[in-house]
Amino acid sequence: MGERAPPGTFHGGDLDAARNLFPNAPEPWLDLSTGINPVPYPLPTFEASAFQRLPSAFDLLALKRAAATAYGAPGPEHVAAAPGSQILIETLPRLRSASRVAVVEPTYAEHAMAWRRAGHAVETVAEVPTAERFDVVVVVSPNNPDGRIHAADVLVRSASTLAAKGGLLVVDEAFADLEDEGTAGAEFGPSAVRLRSFGKTYGLAGLRLGFALTEPALARRIEAALGPWAVSGPAIAAGLAALPDTAWLGEAAAARARDAARLDRMILRGGGRIVGGTVLFRTATFADGPSLFRRLGEAGIYVRRFPERPAQLRFGLPPDKATWCRLSRVLKPV
Repeated sequence: MGERAPPGTFHGGDLDAARNLFPNAPEPWLDLSTGINPVPYPLPTFEASAFQRLPSAFDLLALKRAAATAYGAPGPEHVAAAPGSQILIETLPRLRSASRVAVVEPTYAEHAMAWRRAGHAVETVAEVPTAERFDVVVVVSPNNPDGRIHAADVLVRSASTLAAKGGLLVVDEAFADLEDEGTAGAEFGPSAVRLRSFGKTYGLAGLRLGFALTEPALARRIEAALGPWAVSGPAIAAGLAALPDTAWLGEAAAARARDAARLDRMILRGGGRIVGGTVLFRTATFADGPSLFRRLGEAGIYVRRFPERPAQLRFGLPPDKATWCRLSRVLKPV
């Protein structure tokens, strides 16, 4: 796949871009361009102190304990907390000297871009490499946008090869929490870091909270690079409320899986072919992808498009009955 960087990076959630594209679309917009849980965790009322004082070391340690339990890390010393997983994607490349990096694609474009910006030699590959010519391997599992889950034994072998040379395996598990299968139980060893996104799972992306799960020395380096008070008091309070609530997580996973199946049926009726996804988004190809994107936009519905694959669109989940009906009206066969 070569060394070429993508010509431009398109992100979901950019309603300013949607309004520029479709200035006459009805408001409010229905934003289906992200993979964020549309039914957020019901946060309790926070104490005023969460907003008024700087977070303490005790607060942060409590959050990391909760994250270690939720994500299966050995303990809080294996957790680095951050203001979102995106900042972790940006930080990791700055912690290594110039390296040969493999990014398994097609996937979230920011990974390759972050390593390139930090001066590394990046090559995009179609499969997890086992060859010894790379120092860093980056994998997204479940993958965005096709939902592909990479086999744990393949990742373990890659991690072992990298460990022998002081390399690093990066596994972005931003969409793993609500999936039935994945790599959560695998042990990748000390030369690996896993990234988790709190905001996507709990529908609270605006809080900006994410975690890196890794060996203690790297966790400390990540937090040192982020600096003091990187995670806000409200984000810590939200994490402490939501992460231990396994009952809510199980119910959310089941409900979103039903929603994803409903969306699949709607897409198929509209002439699409499902090519992948997770329970938080579905990716499909359409014979008239660009014209469908336009029809949706003119109706005030924003979905994720891929300029390099114009037939392909990615749909997030509508939050309620009214928005499901709104999407259905546009996707009905014409």
